Amino acid sequence: MPVWDDLVGQDRVQAQLASAARDADALVTAEAQGTAPPDASKSTMTHAWLFTGPPGAGRDTAARAFAAALQCVSPDRALGGEPGCGFCEGCHTALVGTHADVEAVRTDLLSIGVKDTRDLVRRAQLSPAGGRWQVIVLEDADRLTEGAANVLLKAVEEPAPRTVWLLCAPSLEDVLPTIRSRCRHLTLRTPPVTAVAELLVRRDGIEPEAAAAAARATQGHIERARRLATDERARARRAAVLKLPLRVQDVGGCLRAAQELIDAAGEDAKQLAEEVDVKETEELKAALGAAQGGRMPRGTAGVMKDLEDRQKRRRTRTQRDTLDLALRDLTGFYRDVLALQLGSGTAVANDDVRDALDRVARDSAPESTLRRIEAILACRDALDRNVAPLLAVEAMTMALRTG
Repeated sequence: MPVWDDLVGQDRVQAQLASAARDADALVTAEAQGTAPPDASKSTMTHAWLFTGPPGAGRDTAARAFAAALQCVSPDRALGGEPGCGFCEGCHTALVGTHADVEAVRTDLLSIGVKDTRDLVRRAQLSPAGGRWQVIVLEDADRLTEGAANVLLKAVEEPAPRTVWLLCAPSLEDVLPTIRSRCRHLTLRTPPVTAVAELLVRRDGIEPEAAAAAARATQGHIERARRLATDERARARRAAVLKLPLRVQDVGGCLRAAQELIDAAGEDAKQLAEEVDVKETEELKAALGAAQGGRMPRGTAGVMKDLEDRQKRRRTRTQRDTLDLALRDLTGFYRDVLALQLGSGTAVANDDVRDALDRVARDSAPESTLRRIEAILACRDALDRNVAPLLAVEAMTMALRTG
């Protein structure tokens, strides 16, 4: 399968990346053969790219596919074939994350700091082991701290030969202006619901009816649709969130609903800790030479403390991410309500709770629905600004009652 097969609904972006991969291949081939390089002024290849688009559009998928195409070593290229066959060693190892010249970085913490960014920059200065390209995929460029962004800027301004930076962020505003001005910008769009459903059937073996329902419920968010179709807990969490609009009738109901959202997010974080933290801790203890009974060698307390701090930050991000997912589902509910109130005739995303949608649409005005959507967006913004989660969610549920 070509490397682009999982890039759904992005024909324009795919065409641009395929063109750049061809030009990149022509440059590497010319240098290997000692022939004159192609005219750089006509090349569509550049050293830094910025992929933006809404959540679920496939920013990281596009970046990884492009990285694989740059590493393609299929013999068909010499016969006029396109780079990015998906079968050769270069494509396969880049896609599965084992290629020596492709470093994919995705943080499970709230931010990416200076130290980690400096390590990336040092990696980017190395010559590619395979003789093609050194590719750095930074999937969460929007989480760079200001200091980390300034460290990255220097590397993007003065790139090493044969090094390519692929940055991913929700929007241009999420990236330092001096960085984005030095990148070629590609904007991805939310893929069509039907295309997402087809991908789930083809790639994940999900039944067509379940795939269609999940794609419709998540409005084209690929990974959320896959999770909803395959994870019973995800479906249960969504069902609980979509009951919230009928529960915020009084102050007590608002406060209980807020607490339940926070508790559910905390449970997610706890579950991740149980699955990952214990394994990480045991592996680090073994690597540090822990004695029988768990006694640690002298001088290792600081390393263990660093791991504990990282795990704590990861639990915080997991809680935030779970809350944000619930707020997106809630926004989708009220968006459907607004569509019914305005008689737009568009298909609702949450058809499985149509009775609740009809009830809320009947008992309120479009102006109230808009204020409720604004309250949810304000809650998401407050969480981004590190407002205490319970306070932010309580304020939102109270606004949903009075909206």
